[in-house]
Amino acid sequence: MIRKSIKQISDMISIKNDITPFVDLIVEGVTIDSRKIEKGNLFVPFKGENVDGHKYVEAAIAKGAAAALWQSDVPNPPAHLPILLVDNCLLALQELAREYRHELPVKVVGITGSNGKTTTKDMTAGLLSVQYKVQKTEGNFNNEIGLPLTVLGLDRDTEIAVLEMGMSAIGEIEFLTKLACPDAIVITNIGESHLLDLGSREAIAEAKLEILLGLANGGLAVINGDEPLLMDRLQEHQGTIHFETFGRKDTNDVFPTEIQQLGQGNRFKINASNESFQLPVLGTHNILNAMAAMLIAKHFAIPYEKMNDGLAQIKLTHMRMELVEGKHGEKIINDAYNASPTSMLAATDLVSDLQGYGRKILVLGDMLELGAEEEQYHYKIGTGLHADKIDLLFTYGALGEQIAKGARSVLGEQRVFAFTDKAGLIRELKQHLDAQTLVLVKASRGMKLEEIVTALQK
Repeated sequence: MIRKSIKQISDMISIKNDITPFVDLIVEGVTIDSRKIEKGNLFVPFKGENVDGHKYVEAAIAKGAAAALWQSDVPNPPAHLPILLVDNCLLALQELAREYRHELPVKVVGITGSNGKTTTKDMTAGLLSVQYKVQKTEGNFNNEIGLPLTVLGLDRDTEIAVLEMGMSAIGEIEFLTKLACPDAIVITNIGESHLLDLGSREAIAEAKLEILLGLANGGLAVINGDEPLLMDRLQEHQGTIHFETFGRKDTNDVFPTEIQQLGQGNRFKINASNESFQLPVLGTHNILNAMAAMLIAKHFAIPYEKMNDGLAQIKLTHMRMELVEGKHGEKIINDAYNASPTSMLAATDLVSDLQGYGRKILVLGDMLELGAEEEQYHYKIGTGLHADKIDLLFTYGALGEQIAKGARSVLGEQRVFAFTDKAGLIRELKQHLDAQTLVLVKASRGMKLEEIVTALQK
């Protein structure tokens, strides 16, 4: 993580007050949460609509923070403390990260996409760790605050950083990629997430392709070659960028030639290698994410023969295709972190295809930010279910009602349960569980369906 004196930090960002008494203080690490102060941290307070972090500055320093930023339009900075007065705390955080990034010899891999970017990040980090010291974005630190914090958390001897880049509007990926300056990037796919903000999949594709604007000259761009919205736009970016594609179609640089779905993962082969790969992650759609990660690993000189070692040590972020066990021995696929029509269809297909269970239950909730056609997207999820492969459907939320409505035409009334009360859903669901049951739990982050998973484990 960053380790600098106050004097050195003043050379990296613009500071408006006299810091003479504090120039020799050493800052180690940066945090925005006063509850998580570690000794030597730089505390960065934000002035929000409801909470002003500046009121925690003195407490943060008392807990061990070496110094704190202070936004110049906030009155009464505590002059007796090591305060760095700046015009804007967020911009100062971002500038500090930008300057620190330029100092580091680290190679950076940037990853974006509508679905699968976090899983691809985890897979890429796992593969690269076979040969390099790797750090990756933790949790959902993939925005204009999280990415700078991730950069500032990089150790000087880290060889490759795998950074996730999220967005909800045009221009956000451009900002992130120009801060991170990646040497290689991945665009996993173009889905329906953020239709509410951007209006069309074409606009989403344009927003995701902004990641190329920060890519180093001669850098590698790994693209989902099955997605016309990406491939049709690559001509605009030809030149110093090297493109490689992955996907199901045999027109891609890397594509699967054999797929075998297993109880806790997949076995597969690809056209580019004679190796058989074992992926300890559920869902055949995750083979696509693995192939993207493999292209990145190959770019950094890791041979295919070593990649099974990397795949075996993948540590997926919590609540993404996470297989856990409930109180009654039921198996639960906790995929509650987020959802879109594309990822929900992939998850329901996974459950349909898994063998060895006496009963299969779906617990599906609202998919958010889908715009004007949100009800139709939900209804189609319901009509797309397989009556001979899914036993029961539970839905949660107002839009979940549309999934239930569509599903009744396939499963019938008796096999569909729609709830807007989470406690009621849990009570009914528990009546249908035993050791031979498989349950999928999936919805957008705002629905907090992990609470259902927790309840089933108690």
